[in-house]
Amino acid sequence: MNDQTRPKILAVDDEDFNLDILGEILDEAGYQPVLAVDGREALALLELHPDIEVIVLDRMMPNMDGMACLAALKSDARWRDLPVIMQTAAASHDQVRQGIEAGVFYYLTKPYAADILLSLVRSALDDARRRADLLGDVRRQRTVLGLMQHGIFRFRTLEEARNLSVFIANCFPDPERVVYGLSELMINAVEHGNLGITYAEKTRLLLEGDWENEVVRRLNAPDKIDCYAWLTLDAGPGAISVTLQDSGAGFAYQSYLELSPERATDPHGRGIATARLMSFDELTYEGNGNRVRCIVGLTNH
Repeated sequence: MNDQTRPKILAVDDEDFNLDILGEILDEAGYQPVLAVDGREALALLELHPDIEVIVLDRMMPNMDGMACLAALKSDARWRDLPVIMQTAAASHDQVRQGIEAGVFYYLTKPYAADILLSLVRSALDDARRRADLLGDVRRQRTVLGLMQHGIFRFRTLEEARNLSVFIANCFPDPERVVYGLSELMINAVEHGNLGITYAEKTRLLLEGDWENEVVRRLNAPDKIDCYAWLTLDAGPGAISVTLQDSGAGFAYQSYLELSPERATDPHGRGIATARLMSFDELTYEGNGNRVRCIVGLTNH
């Protein structure tokens, strides 16, 4: 793989030793590392390398620390959606929560193993690319779907969930806001609800690079061939709602409604919280957790 095809990862750390190790890990894993010693140099390098896809950002640095650099990124439309992995020596929940509230959904506490770093980089890249693909599809497929008032749909596979999320998002006044969160909830209905992949199992499968293969294996099991999740769309004069129902036994959804410091270093586990925070005005689980209702108020748009 040459440099033109290797994803660029910006690594920012004021400690030369740490920065060298970061660069080596990323390079050996097939990425093209771009190295900076503080936030100011990181922002300057972004101007020179606009194709950077992920930033691994140290929190505590001189000149411009990680939080100040993050604020600058979020204030610039060009870099606002770049995924950031915040790395720090402090394992304080308060610091992790501050980072999450500032827009960091991936957190890495020092010292860390190379496989944990790389799993977070892979997850950040996959999430960013999936979001970009969904937005591209939404923009290409805008139609008169905003006139739809009611619809019932079923889906079974990850591909069906993705395609249906794009279709349904176009029924909302701001489809680009809705599509990523809706896609995350629909994927959750397939993998966790219908197929029974637990949180711990998904963590292991992602670290092993075998998650999608396991989803396909379970979808092909005889008892899952006719196992569907259902989506109901209702559009009224004041709001549009989507209700998702899977065939599973439910789960303890309460702890997933917020971005948790305890899960900040995991390669997944952010979908429900980001859907609630970014995509919908209301998100409510019902019953045992295998049914979720999402609402966007039309008066807000």
